[in-house]
Amino acid sequence: MNYAVVQRILGLLLVMFSLTMLPPVIVSLYFQDGNLAPFVDAFVALMMLGGLTWWPVRHKVRELRVRDGFLIVALFWAVLGVAGAAPLMLSTEVEMSITDAVFESVSGFTTTGATVLVGLDTMPRSLLYYRVQIEWLGGIGMVVLAVALLPMLGVGGMQLLRAETPGPVKDSKLTPRITETAKVLWIVYVFITAACALAYWLAGMTPFDALAHSFSTVATGGNSTHDANLGYFDSTAIEMIAVAFMFIGGINFSLHFLAFRYRSIVNYARDPEFRAYVTLLGLGVALYTIVLWLDRSFDEPLQALRLAVFHAVSMQTSSGFFTDDMSHWPSALPVILMLSTFVGGCAGSTSGGMKVVRWLLLWKQGQREVVQLVHPNAEVPVKLGRKPIDPRVIDAVWGFFAVYVASFGLLMVLLIASGEDQVTAFSAIAACMNNTGTGLGEVAANFTTITSPGKWICVVAMLLGRLEVFPLLVLISSTFWRR
Repeated sequence: MNYAVVQRILGLLLVMFSLTMLPPVIVSLYFQDGNLAPFVDAFVALMMLGGLTWWPVRHKVRELRVRDGFLIVALFWAVLGVAGAAPLMLSTEVEMSITDAVFESVSGFTTTGATVLVGLDTMPRSLLYYRVQIEWLGGIGMVVLAVALLPMLGVGGMQLLRAETPGPVKDSKLTPRITETAKVLWIVYVFITAACALAYWLAGMTPFDALAHSFSTVATGGNSTHDANLGYFDSTAIEMIAVAFMFIGGINFSLHFLAFRYRSIVNYARDPEFRAYVTLLGLGVALYTIVLWLDRSFDEPLQALRLAVFHAVSMQTSSGFFTDDMSHWPSALPVILMLSTFVGGCAGSTSGGMKVVRWLLLWKQGQREVVQLVHPNAEVPVKLGRKPIDPRVIDAVWGFFAVYVASFGLLMVLLIASGEDQVTAFSAIAACMNNTGTGLGEVAANFTTITSPGKWICVVAMLLGRLEVFPLLVLISSTFWRR
């Protein structure tokens, strides 16, 4: 293990992260919200900490190995959670404990959107902006950002990207060099965010609200500048814009890149995962609309359709935005919506969950088993589109599924042991591990009632979900630490 190289990279990344304290400083100065000092202090402290971490090992330049990459990814997300909490702890406007500040920070970086803050409508604009900024950075991945910039500092980044994107993701490189790929993805990400902000502004949001909500929408994070979330605006146009960009955020960004490069949407239609993603969302919308209408929860069928479309997309893409109190909906619907968060969006998107492609492969594997029960000697390959899938990929998907479910069960039991009821514990771990942020019971709106030990359990769940379990579990494996 190249500990000196790991230390050097963490130092550089902390220095880079300290620069993200400057935009909130500008926001605070512009709105004169009286919350300037926490961000200035955090900038200075993180810059110094990063510099002191980097300086002793600044000449240690080596190519990263697989183990180094996993350790850096895990450590950096843990360090980000603590470092990102600094301005929240320093602010006198919210007076957060260390537990609450770290919870809020990790929730932002993992694009979970679970919050322990209330009174958003009267909160300083700089804090509101900071919450959505860390979601936006987490959306495409701070690690990918680092991969784009670190090579200029003499550090190769291929192992980092491998550690950040486990499982059956699109394997074809968009460009020959990983640095160029990361830069291209960021350009696409920024372009989509700008389009979203413009659409929100044209639909009636203030420029600040439009920018803030575009950050959390494209990142599928769900943080808002208002306690009532997007329901504050009570606008069909704004809700449909949110639906469109949450949907876009849930699609594999390599498909967006191909669409931008070739000015064609044909690659979307050809992608089996995208087709399954659209199909699942369509079935969800139809089911929720019919149930809401038959239950007479709403007077107008269009109102039922509006709510069904919004919440179906919001929950499956792990955005967690809401416009209505689901507690008065038919009891099965909120549970079905929570279950849809386990599916999530496409691999290579900003969404959480287990990803559509994994569920698609499990479904096809199940179909193959049924066929082989009838025809035991038949050779039936699992295919994604027309491409046969390597059996090792299927094994990896089953392994991921088993570990994911086991981790979920363990964390839920621990949360129940910390004092939460079963409904709250189930939905809280689902909301955190699937990076959705919206739950049922006591965590339907926020996580303020969760105990301090419970919040740390949720922090672990958010990190496990964001890194898709294995990069963190690898670190507790004895094999990882053997020479």
